[in-house]
Amino acid sequence: MDPATTSAARDLARAASRDGEARDGQAARHGEARHGEAGHDRAADDAERAPADTGAVGSVDHDATAATDATGATDATAGTDAIGATDLAAHLVPLTRDRLRQVLDDALAHRNALTGALAQLTFSGEAAYGPYRPDWAVGPFAPDPALTFTLDHQWDDPDGIGWTSSSLYNPTMIEHDGVLHLFYRASPVKESLGSRIGHATRDLTGTGTGTGTATDAGADTGTDTDTGSAAGTGTDSDTGSGTDAVWVDDPANPVVRPTRDLELLGTEDPKIYRAEGRFWLFYNGIWPITEEARAAFPSTGYPVEAVGCDMMLAVSDDLVTWERLGPIADPEQTRLWAKGAVLPRDEHGDAVRVGGEYLMFVSEGFDGVLHVGHSDDMRTWRFEPTPYLDLSSVGGHLHEVAAAIVTGDGRLVLDVFHDDAEGRFAASQALYDVERPFDQLALTAGGSLCWGGLGRVDGRWTFAQGWDAPPGRRDLYVYREASTTEAPAT
Repeated sequence: MDPATTSAARDLARAASRDGEARDGQAARHGEARHGEAGHDRAADDAERAPADTGAVGSVDHDATAATDATGATDATAGTDAIGATDLAAHLVPLTRDRLRQVLDDALAHRNALTGALAQLTFSGEAAYGPYRPDWAVGPFAPDPALTFTLDHQWDDPDGIGWTSSSLYNPTMIEHDGVLHLFYRASPVKESLGSRIGHATRDLTGTGTGTGTATDAGADTGTDTDTGSAAGTGTDSDTGSGTDAVWVDDPANPVVRPTRDLELLGTEDPKIYRAEGRFWLFYNGIWPITEEARAAFPSTGYPVEAVGCDMMLAVSDDLVTWERLGPIADPEQTRLWAKGAVLPRDEHGDAVRVGGEYLMFVSEGFDGVLHVGHSDDMRTWRFEPTPYLDLSSVGGHLHEVAAAIVTGDGRLVLDVFHDDAEGRFAASQALYDVERPFDQLALTAGGSLCWGGLGRVDGRWTFAQGWDAPPGRRDLYVYREASTTEAPAT
């Protein structure tokens, strides 16, 4: 987390703490009993909270204090009580409209030259994989301009704070009944706080069905491809690239926005899986850490400063109406930071059972110790420390496991974001036998760095990312496994 973001979150937490102390002092002078969380008068805070969703179809927004909204969708775990984390709830900064507005103001001032310089093909193009690419590696990749998604309008702002986006990235895709569903992170500024999650669809059958706003698909931004950027290069799509096939942005967007204290600083980086006959959307909830929370859950092995992160979960039967289930890990284990929710996923977007259970590779937080989550039903998770990844051969520092790819030939490939020996950003892929998912067999250079996972479209591994969009454009580029008969762009 960059210093400006850390400072903004710390200021928010301190202001909330001062407000709570002032209210506590006034209550003590009047002999009032205090029943709030961490000294915060929750009744007063609730009066200033952002309004709950009004029931628009497709929205997953439910105020954290409400049991149901007008769609009938249920917020099953208001707050964090469902995972026994009442101690953390006592130390959270309450979500209010004024605080959401402050987060937006801080986000609009955000700048990060390091992440702004990321170029997709630096990690995913042919040159990144090198001359000795093993046959098990997934990639290299080339962009397909025909499948570009461009958001050319601003969403409605249900919170009434003037929220707008200028950057899209870290999406996830899944195909269902001939329709490609895209869930994506939209931010006021690239890599800023205050993100929301949007949804768009593309009919792959050629019928052009769908409702909502048709976007400017396939736009050529003219970005210089010699630097590893994607726009305006690549190969034609085999499916869904006809003149009638367009991306349709969901009129209910944002489909995920902050509605609980654990999401005050934003909702980020969705990951979609199909399992148990349902769809499971994991995402990051971002929130400011108070000094009280830091004292209650110290993280000595992982640098946690002013920003906390939780893995959140929502579930749907139709990719339209969602039930929000809340955080899936206990702060006693996460120590205020848990990020990843990377499940072994096959070419169709299905979460794959390994050894009879679902697994989740977690690579950030948990006091600096690699953990694996285990679940029988996708809803309830237990986490155990598991040393599943070794980067010593590349001399780098792990940032995050981006995806876990079940390739269909008994292999599991982890897509990894890390530093190389010189401290530069790099991507690698690690090989496992799917029946022995913690015993690393090999490591090779190159990767997708697609935080939302990969799937096959027309038999080719495919993912989307928005790092290469020029300033001022909200584009997501779709990358496809490069054909063996053509040279991918580098």
